[in-house]
Amino acid sequence: MVQRTLLKPILLLALASLSLRAGADLVVLQYHHVSDSTPSSTSTSVSLFNAQMDMISDLELAVVPLESGTQEALASEPGTENRLAITFDDAYDSVYSTAAPVLASKNYPYTIFVKTEAVGRHGYMTWEQLRELGQREGVTLANHSADHGHLARKPAESESQWARRIDQSLDSAQATLREQLDNPAPLFAYPYGEFDSALEAKLADRGWYGYGQQSGAIAQTSDDTRLPRFPMANAYGQLNGLENKLRSKAFPVDASSLPDGVISENPPELAFTLPPSMESSRLTCFASGMGRIDFEVDEGEVTVQAPEAFNSRRFRYNCTYPAGGGRYYWLSQQWLDLTQPED
Repeated sequence: MVQRTLLKPILLLALASLSLRAGADLVVLQYHHVSDSTPSSTSTSVSLFNAQMDMISDLELAVVPLESGTQEALASEPGTENRLAITFDDAYDSVYSTAAPVLASKNYPYTIFVKTEAVGRHGYMTWEQLRELGQREGVTLANHSADHGHLARKPAESESQWARRIDQSLDSAQATLREQLDNPAPLFAYPYGEFDSALEAKLADRGWYGYGQQSGAIAQTSDDTRLPRFPMANAYGQLNGLENKLRSKAFPVDASSLPDGVISENPPELAFTLPPSMESSRLTCFASGMGRIDFEVDEGEVTVQAPEAFNSRRFRYNCTYPAGGGRYYWLSQQWLDLTQPED
C-alpha cells in the first residue's frame, strides 16, 4: 500500500480543486450500541439517538463521509463552520436494526468499524448484513482490529512479541475485510481508544487514519494517527451538552506535539503552548472524575496536572477556550496507565 505521506500532496491538490466549503472543522461522533437493552456504559438509548439526529438536522450541520471529511478538515484553513461524521465501533446488530434505518431516512453517511472475529456472534452483525449495508450509498466499512485486544505494548512484552501481535491483529482483520467486503477504507479505530507512539507508527506505515476516543474536532492542527471523536453513549451524549460538542472547534495546538498518553507518572503532566492571541485567564481545564483543575502558565507555556493520582486505566484532561459565537476550542488528552488491569 502507498503510504499516506506520499498520498498527502496528491490529496491536497485534489481537494483544492473541489468546490467545498473552506475552513470547516470535522466533529466525529462515536457510538457502540443503539439500544435500550445493552450495557449503558457503551449504549445510546433509542430515544436519545433519535433526538441527537434531530438536533443535527435542526442545527443544519452537514454530515459527511468520514474519510473525505477527515481529508478536507486536515487540508483546510481554520474557519467558523463545522461538519459532522458518524461512526460505530464493533458492528453490533443494533446498528443494523435501529440506527441504520434512522440514518437512511436522513441521508446521513456513516462508518462502521468492524472487529472481524466477532462478526456473526450473538449481538453482532453478520457478514451478509455488513455486505448489505456496505452496498448502500454513504456507508463505509473499516478496520477495528481482529480481536479487539489492547494494542499498546504491554509492560512485560518484548518489542518483537508486540510487533508480531499487532501485525497479526491489524493485517488479518484487513485481509478478512477485503475478502468479505472487497474494499475496506484505510481507516482504523483504536480498541478502547488506546494507542502509543509505536502503534501510531504501524498505522502510518499502512497509510491509515487512526481514530481514538478522546474528544474534540479535527482540523489542520490535528494528527493523522490520533484523531479525536466524541463518545455518544448515554453518559456523554445528553442533549444539554450536545450542541457545544457539535459546534466545537479544534484547539489551535499541533496535536503531534502532544504526548501519546502512556503515563510514566501519576498524575501525569500535560504541557502545551497557548497561541499568542489567547489569554490564559479564559482557559478552563478539567480532569476525569475531578472536575475543574488548576494549571500554570509561564510565558505562554501551559502546564496542566491533576491534584491527585488516578486509579483507572484510562482518564482524560480536557481544556476549553471560547471560540466566539458560543463555540469552544476543545483539547482532550487521553491518558493510559498500563499498570492497571485490562478491561
